[in-house]
Amino acid sequence: MGLPDCSDEYEKLVVRMNMPRVLIDNGVCPNSTVVKIDSARSQGILLESVQLLTDMNLWIRKAYISADGKWIMDVFHVTDSKGNKLTDENLISYIEKSIESSHYARTEGYTGLTTLELTGTDRIGLLSEVFAVLADLHCDVVEAKAWTHNGRIASLIYMKDGNSGTPIEGDSDRVQRIEWQLRNLLKGDDGYRSATRTCVLLDGRTHVERRLHQMMFMDRDYEKKSNPKKSPVVSVQNLLRRGYSVVTLQCKDRMKLLFDVVSTLTDMAYVVFHASVRTVGDDAFFEFYIRHTDGAPVNSEPERQRLIQCLQAAVERRTSKGVRLELCTSDRPALLAEVTRIFRENGLNVARAEISTKDSVATNVFYVTDANGNRADPKIIETVREKIGFNHLNVREPWPEISRRTSEEELSETQRYGGGGGTVLVSLGSLVLRNLYHLGLIKSYF
Repeated sequence: MGLPDCSDEYEKLVVRMNMPRVLIDNGVCPNSTVVKIDSARSQGILLESVQLLTDMNLWIRKAYISADGKWIMDVFHVTDSKGNKLTDENLISYIEKSIESSHYARTEGYTGLTTLELTGTDRIGLLSEVFAVLADLHCDVVEAKAWTHNGRIASLIYMKDGNSGTPIEGDSDRVQRIEWQLRNLLKGDDGYRSATRTCVLLDGRTHVERRLHQMMFMDRDYEKKSNPKKSPVVSVQNLLRRGYSVVTLQCKDRMKLLFDVVSTLTDMAYVVFHASVRTVGDDAFFEFYIRHTDGAPVNSEPERQRLIQCLQAAVERRTSKGVRLELCTSDRPALLAEVTRIFRENGLNVARAEISTKDSVATNVFYVTDANGNRADPKIIETVREKIGFNHLNVREPWPEISRRTSEEELSETQRYGGGGGTVLVSLGSLVLRNLYHLGLIKSYF
């Protein structure tokens, strides 16, 4: 009688030992819920954790990250979008189970749809023309997101055949016709290369917002600066005795900010070993200890400048521009073409768009500006609302404003690290090492 095969049991044991352990505590901090994650170190696990919290519209107010050696510990202070602690036990349980699972929230599923990826030169009315072409070709847009930055546009559009409701990738002639017409729309005269392509993702294995970052990065949107004085403040310096590059970043706080930064660092092949994130009033301060995936710190001035530009672009792409308009109405063919045509005819430019359709109801969000990128005239907004329908198109603030006093702790941080003036308010190595010391992860940070 042979010995039993224990390989399967051993593999299961290894999996259980390496699975993240999650602790969610509402008693530690008076203003936020603390999510603590302990896990064996693996490639991309920080981004996956941040992505999960972000996808549930949680606002990361503070974070302490340590991933040196073979084990990581990430601590996130989170609130809901209104600035409140998490009290829903079902949500808390879902967070715990999702993070502890080895397969969680890595993608957004859009099964049975054809995916259209667009990058090119932005201009007034471009999205209107794109949606008009798709309507003429009998393509129904089910989901879509579009970002603009530094004169460039990137968009993911999920669509199906308007007649049969099925994907359209089987008709190669039709796919080529869509590509050809949209490529002509996206051609620019500013020297940038333009591209449009369709790709089929029937299993939905893509994260839309991370893909938009990747598309704009590949389109080199970070190279052309419209107003450098308004860019986030970023510095990169090497800490030679520890072998790290230290990245500090200061900008206006907003939701999904940490995701945008970590996503960009990951796509640029940098690994975050230690990090600290803190919000003081309306501002956010980041400090990252990073190395390249080959173990080297930033080793040249061109690389340092490129990293600075790319992080600034990552923050700016999602920064709210213009007036937020929310459209909720029954879906119908050519709805997007009609709505965006009204925007164009009234001199409104769509700076960002989020399109969603569920149960025959269209729920769309548009951030619109005037032709020069400035805040649109309220009279024009009201004219557009009248044409589309006051009951269907509503004006909302760009981001929910959290009304709260500056706490003594935040005031102390502001006094300790400076008071603004366009400089990074955190000193090199101060936040990360101090917090790691208090967490008992290092003996001294002096």
